[in-house]
Amino acid sequence: MINNKLETISNLFDGKEIRSIWNSEKEEYFFSVVDVISALTDSKIPRNYWSDLKRKLIEEGSQLHENIVQLKMKAKDGKFRMTDVLDTEGILRLIESVPSQKAEPFKVWLASLGKERIDEVFNPEIAVNRAIDYYRNKGYSDKWIEARLKGILDRKKLTDIWKENGIKENLEYAILTNDIYKSWSGMKASEYKKYKNIRKESLRDNMSDVEVALTDLGKIATRELAKKHKPYGLKENRKIAKAGGEVAKTARDDLEQKLGETIISKENRLNYKYAEENKMLDSKNDINPC
Repeated sequence: MINNKLETISNLFDGKEIRSIWNSEKEEYFFSVVDVISALTDSKIPRNYWSDLKRKLIEEGSQLHENIVQLKMKAKDGKFRMTDVLDTEGILRLIESVPSQKAEPFKVWLASLGKERIDEVFNPEIAVNRAIDYYRNKGYSDKWIEARLKGILDRKKLTDIWKENGIKENLEYAILTNDIYKSWSGMKASEYKKYKNIRKESLRDNMSDVEVALTDLGKIATRELAKKHKPYGLKENRKIAKAGGEVAKTARDDLEQKLGETIISKENRLNYKYAEENKMLDSKNDINPC
């Protein structure tokens, strides 16, 4: 059955309101710490509970405190106030730090996830089967899933070549990927996602067959050009990535000329809709340290 709820960490708390803000620049959700504390404890004043716990974390030298930021969130009285928030990883670490019986089921769940990942180290097929089941539950056909898994392998072949050619940092991989997208679609990956009104979801999973084909063509062309010319370092690899994207752009232009319309679609595969992006962040900086 397809889940019609937006899949964020908020779904773990059985309907209790966990305020969240989407940061489009970092492509990450930030969740109200006080709301999570309220859901996990019997405290009548969760803000005080959090204040005491935060002090304890500081005394213990916990790095969790260093990850806390403050964003403006709407309170029950309708006013916007600066509120301690954490990203998804931070909230999961917070759950592990809360000494409450209500937190125990979450800790068991986190432990089971850890066990699953360890099992996958010994038997990677478990991870593949999990991905297949996930896509089937989302309503994707087996034919689509087969193409998706092949696309993942093709992407790995490209990143392996980039690695051989001196690309080491995640930021550099992202820059090269954006060069391919920008060359054929006119948009960076983040801009393409915004155009399709998706956030953390996979861009490729929300593309049409034609968009996927052009994405694959751009990456395959980049891979073959990189194998042939052996560029080294970010600057040289960016030239090749743009050239690979231009191969897909040529194919796109030819198809659109014959169709008489654009093949870039705003459609996505989501069965939920996002509200207009939250504008409650502080004026100059998306994230301010507390």
